[in-house]
Amino acid sequence: MINIVHLLVFIPAICYGGTPVSKPFSFFEFGNHDYHSLRRVLKAAHENAPDISKEYSLKKKSVNGLDLAVIEFSKNPGKHIPGVPEFKYVGNMHGNEVVGREVLLALVSLLSENKDNDPRISWLIEHTRIHILPSMNPDGYKLANELERDENGKKNWLQGRANANNVDLNRNFPKLNAIAYENERTGGKNNHMEPYQVALDTPGLQPETKAVMIWLHEIPFVLSSNLHGGDLVANYPYDATKDKSAHHYTKTPDDETFRFLESYSLYHTEMAKKNRTPCDMSGDDLFPEGITNGANWYSVPGGMQDYNLLETNCFEITLELGCDKFPVPEKEEDYWHQNKEALINYMLQVHDGVKGIVTDAETGEPIRNASVKVYKVVSGGDDVKYINHDITTNKDGDYYRLLIDGKYKLKVVKEGYLPMEEFVEVQNKPMTEAVERDFQLTPVNGNLEPEIQDGDAAFDNRAYYGEYPAEEYDVDRLRELILRYFGRRYR
Repeated sequence: MINIVHLLVFIPAICYGGTPVSKPFSFFEFGNHDYHSLRRVLKAAHENAPDISKEYSLKKKSVNGLDLAVIEFSKNPGKHIPGVPEFKYVGNMHGNEVVGREVLLALVSLLSENKDNDPRISWLIEHTRIHILPSMNPDGYKLANELERDENGKKNWLQGRANANNVDLNRNFPKLNAIAYENERTGGKNNHMEPYQVALDTPGLQPETKAVMIWLHEIPFVLSSNLHGGDLVANYPYDATKDKSAHHYTKTPDDETFRFLESYSLYHTEMAKKNRTPCDMSGDDLFPEGITNGANWYSVPGGMQDYNLLETNCFEITLELGCDKFPVPEKEEDYWHQNKEALINYMLQVHDGVKGIVTDAETGEPIRNASVKVYKVVSGGDDVKYINHDITTNKDGDYYRLLIDGKYKLKVVKEGYLPMEEFVEVQNKPMTEAVERDFQLTPVNGNLEPEIQDGDAAFDNRAYYGEYPAEEYDVDRLRELILRYFGRRYR
């Protein structure tokens, strides 16, 4: 598949009629931006494009009381619109890793100034809600920024990495992998591993961690990346090994999709090069095609990447953007040019797969927390294979399921409704919205409850075979339900 993905590098020029030309930045200059200058960039970006942007802060501050400042871009800033997927970039989780912080500020400026100049940016803002958090750890950044450089121009490798309580934020999220792995073995639930409030009450959570958890709970993100430094690779889940070993390839049920999302490395000017110098100079971390399974590299329990996947509907990858965690300001523009096309393309991938809205067939009201199960059509179309990771509908009934090209069966289940299935073919194309499949679920009466299973679709077979007293049911109503369900299932 990776050879096919390589072809994607040439698609933008074909689709957009040549390489898009972006305006030079009018209010942004490369250089180390402290907390106050970061806020000024966000303010200037919003003031430059107030109709498509909004500044806001996460609901908890850093240990030292600094805002975790965000800017969003969309056609309807400040509001979730059903059918419009939510995307986020998070930078500077480790305070001394600043490349992500600076390239995200450049991206903010690009989005603000180029809505009418770059067709990809115009399309993204029209069809996507984009959130950018340049610094998740402003306290750690402040400490690292105040350190002197050594005789080689380098900053200390570790100081400023943690937050002001000396806690590594990328080891601080609830450790849900153990629950997921046990459920995988026993057939338990495969998403939303803990109730939100239980997760939020996990002992030892830092304010920055809680801020992001609340953010994830309030906004139905679909795709995300958190940007780091110290190596050059795109890293995908799982991050924590099943056997608690130091490193072992630990794939998610969506391993194929995550490997496809890792095409970030192919749009990056250096990441996938076979002959580049590895960061540790020994070759141990020269990753094939510039990607790695996180747990195969080294195990990270309590990471943000796996928390996104196991507690929400969001797929997240981790991007390591360079060997030098805190480069001199003169080098920052080079990092921007290395990452610019990859950052844009990755945002476009939030539109891969299938999306839709699930409603009550009788009232038209949206159905929240319905499970969307996916089965991949295999063996020449004669069989399906269950992808053991469900996503759920949001409060407006909308859902978004990232998938690679192929044929799939979707099954939507919700207690109190007959389950429903549709077959769909996914053919992802640049600047094209996901395939749309809406579902209207039929409510059931009395004790007629669907048996929610992970195998073939099921409705209440007990009622069908007369195991309930006949007087409890309207026979014509039951026949209508059966015909509606099975007729749609096989059409």
